[in-house]
Amino acid sequence: MSIYESILITGGGGMLGHALADLLITRGHRPHAFARDQLDISDKAAVEKIFAAIKPTLVLNCAAHTKVDLCEQETDRADAINGHAPGHLARLCAAYSAALVQVSTDFVFDGSSRRPYLPNDPVRPLSAYGRSKLLGEQMIQQNAPQRWLIVRTAWVYGRHGANFPRTMVQAARAGKPLTVVNDQFGSPTYTPDLAAAILDLLDTDANGIWHITNSGQTNWYDFAAATLKEFGITAEISLISSADWAQKRPTSAIRPGYSVLDLTASEKRIGRPMRPWQEALTDFRLAVERWGF
Repeated sequence: MSIYESILITGGGGMLGHALADLLITRGHRPHAFARDQLDISDKAAVEKIFAAIKPTLVLNCAAHTKVDLCEQETDRADAINGHAPGHLARLCAAYSAALVQVSTDFVFDGSSRRPYLPNDPVRPLSAYGRSKLLGEQMIQQNAPQRWLIVRTAWVYGRHGANFPRTMVQAARAGKPLTVVNDQFGSPTYTPDLAAAILDLLDTDANGIWHITNSGQTNWYDFAAATLKEFGITAEISLISSADWAQKRPTSAIRPGYSVLDLTASEKRIGRPMRPWQEALTDFRLAVERWGF
């Protein structure tokens, strides 16, 4: 039986959930996608009911508590959604002989490296969000189904849902002041590219932990500037250091200063390089011009 026989997408209303569903449909599949208001993955009984109804052969877990700063105040909720719920999904996938893909984050690292992070590098999250996502990784490995993938990614954006480029464009168009940190480095990741790479990994029978982003690296300030230039918007952006931002927003979560992920293993596995983040940003702009945010 193909793993695509019965596909469950949790977090189906979000950016990556939409991208995965769209791509699967274009490939001739009919995924069962559940948005957050349709399925709370921390509700064990609700999840078990869905499993019994559709008997998934593949679960793509895109559901998460992703509001990084809010996670600092809602640690129990973050741990429930990002940590314990993936463990329950893993146990159910084992019982139903389903493959599981868990989407994780660069925030499991502390940013002290000065080279791109490998999948097996030591983890040390700095925030409640990062700790909750690492808990999810650990829970999956402790309750592992026969086939599982943990896909770490970073700086995700797409046409559906709140994200950094969208915020920059809308704020600039509204004439709001823009202040962006310039000392946090990572790799922006466009959801259609991430979705395609995840399915390509699955098609190679991959298992384990993988890193997927668009290629190249930048900082938030330069990403903001590139976004406004791509959209033809002229606006002033004030730069600020992470330390100064923390003084202005003392309740905000600590972000890693450097969280570029090494793509060597995943690119070799799928047989192609991930395209540069600048090219993906152009496609994002074209999609927004056609469909809107």
